Amino acid sequence: MTTANDRARFLIIDDHPLFREALHSAVQMAYPEVDTVEARSITEALELLADAKPFDLALLDLSMPDVHGFEGLLQLRTRYPRLPVVIVSGYEEPKIISEALSYGAAGFIPKSARKSDLANAIRSVMEGAIYVPETYEGQPPDADSTDRAEMVQRLSTLTPQQLRVLQMLRQGLLNKQIAYELQVGETTVKAHVSEILRKLNVYSRTQAVIEVSKLDNAELFRDQAGF
Repeated sequence: MTTANDRARFLIIDDHPLFREALHSAVQMAYPEVDTVEARSITEALELLADAKPFDLALLDLSMPDVHGFEGLLQLRTRYPRLPVVIVSGYEEPKIISEALSYGAAGFIPKSARKSDLANAIRSVMEGAIYVPETYEGQPPDADSTDRAEMVQRLSTLTPQQLRVLQMLRQGLLNKQIAYELQVGETTVKAHVSEILRKLNVYSRTQAVIEVSKLDNAELFRDQAGF
């Protein structure tokens, strides 16, 4: 935690106002002096995180309107690797919890938890622990999970500009379009793409898009009860 003269800041990322209010209440129970800031989307969260004043913790709902699966968590972890991100979600399947932890989440709190349990979980994470529900039984990683974890590590080596270029590649934009969006030359975009391929250890932009898309794990969220 920061000193009394420099209050800690928590970022709540959830598109449902009632649950943002519930999380705010749980945070106040755990740390009455903390400042909380709210974001209704990953895009808004990234804009807030770009502020010069850092955050000490982010509380993230997996189900957000502008991302799929674990994409929001991955964006936060790759752009701000030192920021602890705790998932607070209605998805409580063990496989989803395991994947979230493998991608660097600092904890996983079910939305069904009582406010006092939410507060205790937040305290636990701020004290350096990795919080998971008491009912959770860890699963041994399979080959796919190991491959995805390795890709997350590679993504963490990309610069913010390279991450933007990669995101645009996933949107299907051509180099000329990316150059226009970023207001840079096509030669610069080509250099970014080459560096992205090298860091991700892939041989084409198509392969990069395919491999990174696997990290979304959207299939894990189909037919699950969530918020």
